[in-house]
Amino acid sequence: MKQSELLQQLEQLLTLPHETEWVEFKEARNQYDFNKLGKYFSALSNEANLKNQACGWLVFGVVDNDRSICGSRFRENPTDLNNLKQEVAAQTSGNLTFLDIHVVDHPHGRVVIFLIPPAPQSVPTAWKGHWYGRDGESIGPLNLQELETIRSQAMIDDWSAKICADASLDDLNPQAIAIARANFHAKNKNKPFATDIDSWSVEIFLDRAKITIGGQITRTAILLLGQPEAVHHLQPAVAQITWQLKTEEQAYEHFGPPFLMTTSDLYSRIRNTMQKIDVFNQLVPLEVLKHEKWVVLEALHNAIVHQDYGLQSRVIVTETIDQLQFESAGRFFEGNLADYTLGDKTPQRYRNRFLADAMVNVNMIDTMGYGIRRMFTEQRERFYPLPDFDTSNLDKVLVTIYGKVIDPHYTAALMEHRDLPLETVILLDQVQKRHAIGRDEARRLRRQKLVEGRYPRLFVAAHIASATDDKAQYIKSRAFDDAHYKKMVIEYLRKYGHASRKDIDMLLMDKLSDVLDEKQKRNKVRNLLYAMSRRDRTIRSVGSGRSSKWTLILDKKTKY
Repeated sequence: MKQSELLQQLEQLLTLPHETEWVEFKEARNQYDFNKLGKYFSALSNEANLKNQACGWLVFGVVDNDRSICGSRFRENPTDLNNLKQEVAAQTSGNLTFLDIHVVDHPHGRVVIFLIPPAPQSVPTAWKGHWYGRDGESIGPLNLQELETIRSQAMIDDWSAKICADASLDDLNPQAIAIARANFHAKNKNKPFATDIDSWSVEIFLDRAKITIGGQITRTAILLLGQPEAVHHLQPAVAQITWQLKTEEQAYEHFGPPFLMTTSDLYSRIRNTMQKIDVFNQLVPLEVLKHEKWVVLEALHNAIVHQDYGLQSRVIVTETIDQLQFESAGRFFEGNLADYTLGDKTPQRYRNRFLADAMVNVNMIDTMGYGIRRMFTEQRERFYPLPDFDTSNLDKVLVTIYGKVIDPHYTAALMEHRDLPLETVILLDQVQKRHAIGRDEARRLRRQKLVEGRYPRLFVAAHIASATDDKAQYIKSRAFDDAHYKKMVIEYLRKYGHASRKDIDMLLMDKLSDVLDEKQKRNKVRNLLYAMSRRDRTIRSVGSGRSSKWTLILDKKTKY
């Protein structure tokens, strides 16, 4: 790596927060105790595993408390420095050693950067038989909870991490590999190793993205990057997604690996038309896609990563006129839905942990548990019904995404009360879908005047939508009204020759719908004048500032 790139990498490291547990700065002005170095290797390796980092970092030649460069003379002989890899491997579990060692010739002194691999899945990294970890910036024995967290990664037989013995790089799609590398680079663009990613060999990239293991092709690699004909390496598991259309037309299509590419192909099959929603207290209706792309792909990618491939089932995506349903085999694996929508739960276990890590690394999913909450938030911000997660069947999970308003009163409530907590929105969504909610929850909604009716037969309060209903009627007649108002302006100019903005306001303001407030009426007049001058070319503005006047364009006939 060039020195300019190393300097840039160092600067990025120096800007990281002080409490980062997988990065450590040491002065090491002359030498450094070998046993202490080994303890930090163990601690940073374990923390990189626990925090799902691509590597840990140990930096010599930097003062920790102020991040100033002091310089280090640690193993100035390049051969001695390189021999450190073998010396460390001899004392660590699994013979782990540094991914790389870089020397940076900084203007203020020599800096040595050690890249430390994360502990392998289910195997905490030990130094001389002892496991180390970090609490903030302090080093000590790995605490029991963290030790069990790493070890428990082996309690589940991870189907996705198994090696396909007869597979090779020829079984992977070159275009999919290129996309994976680009996505990995985008996800890690602020990481110190970002400048190295493009120069890595395919083998090194796939290992560091946790798609392959030691250069060997895993089931994860076939799923995400495999050639279509490579699926035989996964048998008897079924690596297939079926899209089926069930509307006035019937259609279906099967999609196989590489899923990194074919999920986008599936999305393109979905009939994602624009929908209009009348927005409370606004003249112009809101136009949104029937389905938000991010929500669709999140649901699809979650189905892939949580699929129980041992059940030999395919993922099924069913499209109807106003819904998308995603069906994946296997029970809801960790916690319950409320943990992810209302809490801040971070999953500790995954059915396909290796696949999950790989999909995070190529920017397909978020394993921190925020994906489901964001799906709810995205739908709420579009004023649409929230997703449904049906986990009642122990053999499968059904996720339904709505692409149409169910109850206009619910939609109006979200428009008028945009600051409602998500917990309240979820309850209102249950009410509009005629699902049962608790008595205490019903009382809370009633106190907020959000629901009406006798428990348990509740409905979203209708009075919220009354103004919206009036406005919707106004919007239906908008085209006629615009032509009518334009004609009034033209007749005024024909009679008087010119008009100021104040004159036109006096002409039109009291004739606009009472649904609009004062500000909206003025905006309506401004938009009307803009349309007449720029699009219709029937009037123009003469002069500037407050003295400007509107006049007819005399050399052009008007249809008004």
